Order: sequence, then structure tokens, then C-alpha cells
Amino acid sequence: MKRVQDEVAIITGAANGLGQAIAFRLAQDGANVILGDIDGSGLSTTASEIRKTGSQVITVVGDITEEAQAQELIDAALNHFGKIDILVNNVGGSRNSKIWEMEVEDWDYTVRLNLRGTFLCTKAAVRHMIKKKKGSIICLSSGAREGTPWTAYYQGGSAYSTCKAGVHGFMRDVAMELAEFNIRVNCVAPGPIETDREGENLRKLNDTVDLSPERMTPLGRLGQPFEVANAVLFLASDEASYVTGHTMAVAGGR
Repeated sequence: MKRVQDEVAIITGAANGLGQAIAFRLAQDGANVILGDIDGSGLSTTASEIRKTGSQVITVVGDITEEAQAQELIDAALNHFGKIDILVNNVGGSRNSKIWEMEVEDWDYTVRLNLRGTFLCTKAAVRHMIKKKKGSIICLSSGAREGTPWTAYYQGGSAYSTCKAGVHGFMRDVAMELAEFNIRVNCVAPGPIETDREGENLRKLNDTVDLSPERMTPLGRLGQPFEVANAVLFLASDEASYVTGHTMAVAGGR
């Protein structure tokens, strides 16, 4: 039996990178998926690959940092499938610079992107999970929640680190709020992962500087998106039925 067979999973930021890998992994294990992103072309590519697994998939193009568009994503799942079992809050990103050079607009952009959508989608989804007294929510935090040496030293990353620490704190409190309804809330915290978007930059650091991901990660390599997706699948499934309020590091030992 597949671990999330016939469950309904919403994945935000699913057009590429970790969101795409997570969506594909959940579909491989039997989930029907709703994919959200602002990148319609990328969503179509992800959906096309997922349909090959036999799972149902629908896409919603929109900006989930806007309340109406976050609600539209949740409503699409309910209208099409009639339920929500799993929510993966994956949307994130940053505009990095040293703290003495950072523009207020870049700080605000990073905070909004990483925290507001997670709040809005969670708020909308749990209203329905509470009714059936079951659900699993996984938020993407990061090893950056404790600071990332290579980012801090070479370009600065205080806004992103602040936000990912915020995701961790959000998850801890919401896990306690929702425990009475049998809704589990957890985080996965990736380390340096070789995504299409970030892999090239991380590899350049490995080749040129001392404070590089591979040199500072005990396993001595970059992680792969499927390794993060595997952790999300575990937390989404009933195999993690007694796990809530936990941040699982997928960071090569850092």
C-alpha cells in the first residue's frame, strides 16, 4: 500500500525546485495533488510529469501572499476533491545583502514571501482539517534559521534566516494549537540543496572559497531535492502519526 494513497495534498511553490520534487514524490506514493505557484508554465511542466504516475493533479496560478489567492488554492482542492489531507507550505526565497546595505523593501519582500503565504494557506486549510479531525501540515524551514556561514560571509542573509526561524516558531505554536484536532504540524529544514535555481551558485562556492557548503557539511556534498521530498513524505504519512511540532533537518549533518 502506498503511504499517502488517495489522500489530497496541496503543495505551494510547485513549479520548480523543492516544490516540484515534493509534489512528484507525494504523487508517486498515491496522493492526488493541487499545485500552486505564480509560474504557470512551470506548473504545467510539473503537472505533466505527475500525470504519468496516475495521480490526479490540478494547478492554480496565483500569488499566495495575497489572501484571496491563497483562499482560491484551498477552495480548488475542496471543489475538486472534497477534502484536504496534506498541506505543504513550500513558497520561499530571499533578496540577500549585508545588513548595513539591505534596503527596507528587500527585507519586507523576504518576510512577506516566506511567512505571509504560510500563514494564509495554513489558516484557510485548517478550518477544513478541523472538521474531520485529521491532517498533516509540513512547512519548509531551513538550516538558515540558525544562520548559514557561506551566505552570511559572502553576501549576507539576515532576512532569510529570520524568516526561516519564524517558520520554525510558527510551526511549534500551531502544532500545539491543533493537537486536540489530531492535526500534525512539522517542518523540514533543508541544508544546501542542488536545485536547478541554487545548485550552480552552491557549486561555485565549493570550487572557490573556504566557507563552502561541501567543506562545512559533514557528509561533504550537496543534498538532492528528492532527499528533502522523502522527508516530507514521511511527515505527511501515517508513519509519522506520533510526530508533531518537530523540525527535521535534511542538511547533511550540519
